Amino acid sequence: MLTELRIDSLGAIASASAQFHEGFTVLTGETGAGKTMVVTSLHLLGGARADAGRVRVGAERAVVEGRFSTANVGPQVAADIDRMLESTGAERDEDGTVIAVRTVGADGRSRAHLGGRGVPAGVLAELTTPLLTVHGQNDQLRLQRPDQQRQALDEFGGAALGSLLDKYRGVRSQWLQARTELDERTRSSRELAQEADRLEFALNEIDGVAPQPGEDAAIVAEVKRLGALDSLRSAAAGAQAALSGAGDLTDEVGPAGSGALDLLGEARSRVESSDDQALTVLAPRLGEAITILTDVASDLTGYLEGLPSDPGALDVLLSRQAELKTLTRKYAADVDGVLEWAAQARDRLGRIDVSADALASLAARVDSAATALAEAAGALSRARAKSAGKLGKAVTAELAGLAMGKAKLEVVVRPMVATAQDSAPLEVDGQAVHAGSAGVDEVEFRLAAHDGAPALMLGKSASGGELSRVMLALEVVLAGAQSGATMVFDEVDAGVGGRAAVEIGRRLARLSRTHQVIVVTHLPQVAAFADTHLVVDKVDGKRGADSGVRTLSDDERVAELARMLAGLGDTETGRAHAEELLATAGAERAS
Repeated sequence: MLTELRIDSLGAIASASAQFHEGFTVLTGETGAGKTMVVTSLHLLGGARADAGRVRVGAERAVVEGRFSTANVGPQVAADIDRMLESTGAERDEDGTVIAVRTVGADGRSRAHLGGRGVPAGVLAELTTPLLTVHGQNDQLRLQRPDQQRQALDEFGGAALGSLLDKYRGVRSQWLQARTELDERTRSSRELAQEADRLEFALNEIDGVAPQPGEDAAIVAEVKRLGALDSLRSAAAGAQAALSGAGDLTDEVGPAGSGALDLLGEARSRVESSDDQALTVLAPRLGEAITILTDVASDLTGYLEGLPSDPGALDVLLSRQAELKTLTRKYAADVDGVLEWAAQARDRLGRIDVSADALASLAARVDSAATALAEAAGALSRARAKSAGKLGKAVTAELAGLAMGKAKLEVVVRPMVATAQDSAPLEVDGQAVHAGSAGVDEVEFRLAAHDGAPALMLGKSASGGELSRVMLALEVVLAGAQSGATMVFDEVDAGVGGRAAVEIGRRLARLSRTHQVIVVTHLPQVAAFADTHLVVDKVDGKRGADSGVRTLSDDERVAELARMLAGLGDTETGRAHAEELLATAGAERAS
């Protein structure tokens, strides 16, 4: 809810602040005192367009600051607000409230701040939209918009109607996807066929070469090895000869042709034949050396046997390397990339099917989705029609208590007939309709002002005062389907009086059981039902009229109601009437 509002240099208000509480709060004051500036300030906090003409004459800027509590909002709204605060870097105050600020300069420039961070004005709307609903004198136009009327009906229908709408939207998404795919394939069949030919050619070329993972790197290493084949063979053979004694190697210690193994064997024999224990203990170590060198000699033999003996092996590898390079020049940087490209190409080729059978299969899928969508749309329409009857009766009953006893509200649900510009109409019950994101229905509120009067659209059948009461009746009825928001009404009682004013006060009090309700009014019958009474005072000074907002005590409230009662002022008669009105309203509130 809104817990605090501060206004500086906005219209007639030089500086004012007000605390707001749960329940029903009313703002009153003489004409021109600046009551409407309170509503204007809330519009600004809701991201409305700034008007430099609202800045107080002589001031550089107007500033509006609102403090909002989100303690009692639903889990989804709370999650959305937390996500929005995190994305903007805004922070909550120490008590968990969120502070929103809007500044309007005399030059027309506007700034917005949320939680201490500068943000676009639209971000303020993200915060206040689920928390604050302002019904100003011009906001009654909201009721005349078909989309808002449909939304009001859906809210009244509750979770059951909401689930049908969600199902419709899910099926519609599948239908649109299948229809788009069919349209794309039909329009671009030639391009798809050409793409398929290119992919098939490329895959045939790759399959013909049949590269193996990592083969190009392995060939590079093998080519390098074969290029140095003679030096590798010479080194290995020389090492083997040095160990085994083959070749013309000589040694100063042993006889000509003796290898390292022979020399080590001779050394071990001489050590073992000695009688000196200090010398004979070296024999095992010489044996270990002989074992190691024997293994190395065997490995060298295997290495020499493994060296290619075919002089054309290098040419074969170079030819294979050239084949692989042909692929890597066209498709990827290396063979592994070529194989990955081929896998993706096969997947894409599998999804490119422009044959008559494929198109027929996709068309059948579209038809099946359209059938499912028509069923979902029909179920949604029937549910709306059922809710429409209940909503019309509920609002009509409320109007009876608002001095419109002969008025009747009808909620009409009819198909949204497809036009010539509709590229893909949906057939529901034999009629071509437009399948929009919210269904196939048009919803229209019609008001018959009295018995015998035709039921006409609200804008054509209702006066300003009647429209205000229809709006209030609708909000009271919808209050059962939602709770927690702050609702602000600016002179919702315009054009009414007497018993109707009392009924408006009673219904606003009822609405405040589930919402925080703030009302700007000039009727004492309405003000008497409030839990908290704020007054906007105007004081004439040297710089013009200054206005401020203050909370009235019980005694001050009696005096303000006496003033509102035909300007009786602070007289015994006026106070008596005001006290009687407060007592009556208090008794009705209690009951």
